[in-house]
Amino acid sequence: MFPFDVSSLLARRAAQSDEGAIVRMSQRARDLRAKGQDIASLTIGEPDFDTPLHIQAAATEAMRKGLTHYSPVAGIADLRQALAKKLKDENGLDYAASEIVIANGAKQAIANAVLALIEPGDEVILLSPYWVSYEITVRLASGIPVVVKAGVEENFKAPPARIAAALTERTKLLILNSPNNPTGAVWTKAELETLAQVVVSHPRLMVLSDEIYEYILFDGKMTSFASLPGMRERAITVNGFSKSFAMTGWRLGYSAGPAPLAVAMARLQSGITAGANSFVQHAALTALSSPRDDVETMRRRYQARRDIVVSALTAIPGLRLAPIPATFYAFPNVGAFIGRKAGNHVMDSVETLCDWLLEEMGVAIVPGSAFGDPSCIRLSFATGEAELEKALARFAGGLQRLV
Repeated sequence: MFPFDVSSLLARRAAQSDEGAIVRMSQRARDLRAKGQDIASLTIGEPDFDTPLHIQAAATEAMRKGLTHYSPVAGIADLRQALAKKLKDENGLDYAASEIVIANGAKQAIANAVLALIEPGDEVILLSPYWVSYEITVRLASGIPVVVKAGVEENFKAPPARIAAALTERTKLLILNSPNNPTGAVWTKAELETLAQVVVSHPRLMVLSDEIYEYILFDGKMTSFASLPGMRERAITVNGFSKSFAMTGWRLGYSAGPAPLAVAMARLQSGITAGANSFVQHAALTALSSPRDDVETMRRRYQARRDIVVSALTAIPGLRLAPIPATFYAFPNVGAFIGRKAGNHVMDSVETLCDWLLEEMGVAIVPGSAFGDPSCIRLSFATGEAELEKALARFAGGLQRLV
């Protein structure tokens, strides 16, 4: 017998399919807590609120009625119809229920869209900073990520002219995330209209508009990209229930797009998984049809936390912070602190800085390199105010120690 090493058989895509630094920093924080250390963690983008009770009750009632069997691959008819109404009433999007595909989370909805569109060699524009799963999914589809960067001085929104300059005959998709993870940036209607002109000028370009943070908005207005003139047939709108309704563990997202694409996305989902959880879909119906008091309460709490974060971060000399009009993330630029020292520790990268802050100050954050910007860090303020203030004090104290 010869030794068998399964690692030699692993496909390369398996090494490209985790969220890297986010997972690493979250796990390190958990490991240190397990050893008895007091760690304040601002790593995970998950609401710290429980799912509203009326939504929980709707799921329980659906199970009591026996709605625990397989659902249609593209989703139950009532929910697709309710989402069509939601998109029309709230977003100005006119989709038939048949053009909406319910997925096992918005992440799967994104994967469905990318896999339905991208073939080997196709280029996909990623607007940096970007959520790491976009790049992972593009690479899984054998597409080529093309990163277009914007910095803190631009409020992390790349000028459309810069995006236009990155387009080639191989470009097929642009991924837009507004409100944005990790920056909290929101594209205005005027900015989106200018971007739409770029899209019109390219004969084969589609836009995937990820609007998962739609309801966690503090300043300005939300505009769905597909609502702009001529963009309905050029866009896929992705959304879900995880962030706004605190339903992360329920795994329910959806996409809306032109009929041929919706059919293709449902076909792919059928082969990879199946229809989303049946009783969760019935609970989502209740979430959509009920008053949004709980959603508004959570939004107000996030806004109060945003104000705490902005106050704390803008008081740190050398740190640069863009406005945070939405989401529960801050993405400060810490470039001024790279290269500084604490004793014998040299902060030669943002990763080194984050590791040192965790080990020495007991605060866990995520390096911005995970999102395409190695001069920044991401702080999630989806945590209680006491924990947040403790973490911010430790973070500020750590930066003050650097010389």
